[in-house]
Amino acid sequence: MTHLPTHHIRQMSIADYEGVIGMMRSTPGVSFRDADSRDSTERYLLRNPGLSFVAVASDALVGCVMSGHDGRRGYLQHLMVLPSHRNQGIASSLVESCLGSLESLGILKSHIDVFQTNTLAQHYWEGRGWKLRTDIRRYSFVRSGGDSA
Repeated sequence: MTHLPTHHIRQMSIADYEGVIGMMRSTPGVSFRDADSRDSTERYLLRNPGLSFVAVASDALVGCVMSGHDGRRGYLQHLMVLPSHRNQGIASSLVESCLGSLESLGILKSHIDVFQTNTLAQHYWEGRGWKLRTDIRRYSFVRSGGDSA
């Protein structure tokens, strides 16, 4: 008997925004900021076509990940899977979709930022061979009127 997957992965579109934002707001360790507005998300998707993905089960979003690149390095963001759908390979499928799409563009190295308090995410990435960078520090600057976090 063949086991059929309970989900499928497809490219994210702006039509998925409300579902993705709902997941962001209800997932511990994931932030929702001004940069996650509908307009900002639409700009991001248009700038990085075919690089962000959602997981769908029973016509509902159960996972997502966004990615983009700067021409040299890929950047993954907001990997989330609803707790009721974890440990089914959904996160791995989402990440592989991003990495495969980035590789098709010649991008072979990618990064992800994880909050220091999000130990669940830290264990996930480290358990899949991603290396914690201790040789750099990330600095941010926000222009007047932007989100300060």
